[in-house]
This record gives sequence, structure tokens and C-alpha cells, in this order.
Amino acid sequence: MPDQRPPRVTGGERAVLTALLQFQRESLLRKLDGVDAAAARWSPVGTGTSLLWLVKHLARAELLWVAVRFAGLDTELPDETVHHGDTVESVSAGYRAATARADELIAAAGLDDPCQRVPGDEPLPLRWVVAHLLAETARHAGHADILRELIDGSTGR
Repeated sequence: MPDQRPPRVTGGERAVLTALLQFQRESLLRKLDGVDAAAARWSPVGTGTSLLWLVKHLARAELLWVAVRFAGLDTELPDETVHHGDTVESVSAGYRAATARADELIAAAGLDDPCQRVPGDEPLPLRWVVAHLLAETARHAGHADILRELIDGSTGR
């Protein structure tokens, strides 16, 4: 798996944040390229973390933070449990759908716009939500890097 470099975005804050978030999303999905369902379900750790779980977890996180907490929508959140019928293709498609919906909502709002339903006393702006998703996605893409290397020795972002 050839290593991909992050984009060198020179635009404004929104362009930089969203480009880096998209890069991390793509890095995560590349970890599923060429992996069969059994390998994608495999977990070497007691928590059950697998490639499929990471992608399902992040699909849920995207919609939870952007659609529910930021936009205040009554959106049904995807299940992050890996089920018997889940495939690499179906989980990837679910993630792509979740990120596309999040991107629509992000594009339609200002970075200073506050979350409608965030736990806690202090309202958080969309800027924080996008930065949080970038950090979470990068963190879990790193987990996926390690899992993929353990599965078949493939490395690279």
C-alpha cells in the first residue's frame, strides 16, 4: 500500500480543516482495500477493535456530532456493532454515506455556529466539532494502520 501524503491546502481555515478530515477518512478506508471480511473482523485485542468496527464507529461519530449534536436533527444513528452480515463493501458504503451527510451539514453552516444539542454547559462551535472529528478519525486511522500491518504486513496511509 503506497503511502499517501496529506494535502498541502493553503486556503482558509474551513478548507484546511475539511481537507485534512477528508484525508484521514480516506486513509481509514484504504486500510480495507484488499482485505476479506474475516480479516476485517479480526481483533487481536480484548476490546474487540477490528477494521470493520473502527469504520462503523466513525460513521456513528460523524452523524452523532454533526447531525445530532451540531445540527440538532433527529437522525437515526448507525449501529457500530459488527454483525454477521456486514461486509467490507457495506461498511465502507455506510461510512461514505455518513461522511457525505456530515459534509453537507458542515458546508451549510458557519464555523462559529453553535451546537444545538451538546452535552455540558458550554456551547461548542462547529469549528470544535470538525477539529474533534479530525482528531478522532486520525486516532482511529492509526489504530487501523496497526491492525492492517498485523493482518498482512501492509503499511502506509
